Amino acid sequence: MALEQTFGMIKPDAVTNGHVGKILAFIEENGFRIVGMKTRRISRHEAEAFYSVHKERPFFNSLVSFMTEGPAVVMVLERENAVSKWREVMGATNPANAAEGTIRKNYAESIERNSVHGSDAPETAAVEIPFFFSAAELL
Repeated sequence: MALEQTFGMIKPDAVTNGHVGKILAFIEENGFRIVGMKTRRISRHEAEAFYSVHKERPFFNSLVSFMTEGPAVVMVLERENAVSKWREVMGATNPANAAEGTIRKNYAESIERNSVHGSDAPETAAVEIPFFFSAAELL
């Protein structure tokens, strides 16, 4: 099977709560290679564009506010079946429904403050990765 890349993000809640190192270790323990990573504060404009798929949802403004309240770590992760494996490692969006041992079960505060983001399909990863990274920034 060929290597695949996916987009991952450690959200502001996990950064503020000091979970970045533990999450990065967990990523590597699960066979991912981090081929791009940077810590940055996401602007309101970027958050609105990145989450535009949710623009009509009632939680959109709250999500944008949350994503701009502090720094996030954006990453490109690589391994076989990267998209599906990252989704598995993250756990269910709602931490109450997340499997034991997943990032969201261990570190998420709520369905909105759920510590991490990941692409939901290879096609989504192909849009999300270049949103934050140029080809020159990736290993």
